[in-house]
Amino acid sequence: MAKRLSKDDWIKAGFLALTEAGPKALKAEPLARRLGTTKGSFYWHFDDVPAFQAAMMETWETRAYAEIVTLLDQQGTAVRKLRELAQIAAAGAPEDFGGTAAEPALRAWARENANVAAAVAQVDAKRMAYVKELFDDIGLTNPELTRVLYAAFVGMEELSSHDGITNGPALGTLVDLILALHEADR
Repeated sequence: MAKRLSKDDWIKAGFLALTEAGPKALKAEPLARRLGTTKGSFYWHFDDVPAFQAAMMETWETRAYAEIVTLLDQQGTAVRKLRELAQIAAAGAPEDFGGTAAEPALRAWARENANVAAAVAQVDAKRMAYVKELFDDIGLTNPELTRVLYAAFVGMEELSSHDGITNGPALGTLVDLILALHEADR
């Protein structure tokens, strides 16, 4: 007996399809073929393709911000949170959600889809506000630092999607440099 697919199974398949084939693969028929099932299973969970794509974006927003902040809030100090954030950002999405290529693929999709662009902009704003809050807690008040660090997160993820090199050490070094500059100012 075949396994009954869940909404989450379809969303995971959507992220994998997005990273491998781009947004054109985010339709019922190619996803059903990928999962070895019928389109009926897709329509059991989603009213239509736009509803499916909206569910993908909701899942990404939760995983890319809320779940990470919940994890970071267990780290104690702002310095520990910042260092852990660098490692989480470097690791990218779990492999079953597209791995390190997931976010670059979403950003590419956002260039052609206004709904995706709005979701990406919303997550970017939340993430940068969180990083700014961490910097404020540490006593780093230069507003450009948030943008520099966040741009490094985004850019290194893009690089990893092309060259496969892990960015944990590089992001950790950047965080350490920022913190060392702060210590030197004291």
